[in-house]
Amino acid sequence: MTVVASYLYRDGKREVDVPLVEQLHQPEDGTFVWVGITDPTPGELSCLKTMFGLHALAVEDALNGKQVPKVDVYGEQLFVVVKTAHLDGDKIAYGETCIFVGKHHLVSVRHGSARSHKALRDQLEQSPRLLAHGPDYVLHGIIDFVVDGYLPMVETLEDKVLELEKHILVSLLQPEQIRRIFRMRRQVIRFQRVLGPMSEVVGKLGHLELPCVDDNARPFFKDVHDHLRRVEGMVGGLREIMTSVFEASNLLEQQRQGTITRQLAAWAAILAVPTAIAGIYGMNFQNMPELTTRYGYYVVLIVIATLCGILYARFRRAGWL
Repeated sequence: MTVVASYLYRDGKREVDVPLVEQLHQPEDGTFVWVGITDPTPGELSCLKTMFGLHALAVEDALNGKQVPKVDVYGEQLFVVVKTAHLDGDKIAYGETCIFVGKHHLVSVRHGSARSHKALRDQLEQSPRLLAHGPDYVLHGIIDFVVDGYLPMVETLEDKVLELEKHILVSLLQPEQIRRIFRMRRQVIRFQRVLGPMSEVVGKLGHLELPCVDDNARPFFKDVHDHLRRVEGMVGGLREIMTSVFEASNLLEQQRQGTITRQLAAWAAILAVPTAIAGIYGMNFQNMPELTTRYGYYVVLIVIATLCGILYARFRRAGWL
């Protein structure tokens, strides 16, 4: 187990380190313990279970590391699971943060998260007046920290898609670029499936009567819910942009093929004139007076050139050539 931090806070101010032992002194009013760990083993979570009286089912879920976002109530404690996400190339990589919340403790267990909570802890400690509200305010801070990580990821994806959109105005998309759009589209669809449960979790914390969440903390969760809705709107718009990029590329390809088809049809019509005339005089019948005409060959060439020139001018004027 990597213990990132384990501190006792009194009235919003950090006081002392708290060793992870099986017996913890009875906490006083105005104090709480905030423990942050990453990728614990079963034995280490068992120690935390005894130390803070965590529920066995919640501990099992926290050890699993593959839960959907949810809020569970176990007596006077809350167990919250949120999904972290970060961009790895064009792929969205997911992590998980499980949070145990009690009246005098908060334990965060991170799996696969690329962002440490150290910056969040430093930020919260700069506002002891707010941190004095207790573990529910820390819970809000962690969820807000996770949701804030979604926005730059979506903006980066959006920039990549808009870059492809600019490209199709210059040249057609290559097969690899089309495959890239579909890969990103699959990532966005999967991310939408995460945003739905996340929105439900934050909505419950902001509107329901839950243990360890004071009425004063609910407006903070409602604010996070607004951030989530903004992200959901951006993701929905991003999915539409991806669809429009592919459709625009498809339309441009059809237009290019139509242009080539018209050009081929125009040249075929022009070449049909000399082909037809040559075919007529290539039949070699005996009773064909034109074959013995002194200047017949030159007359036929002039007729062919004139007809071909007229057809070329007509097709040119129609935009086919």
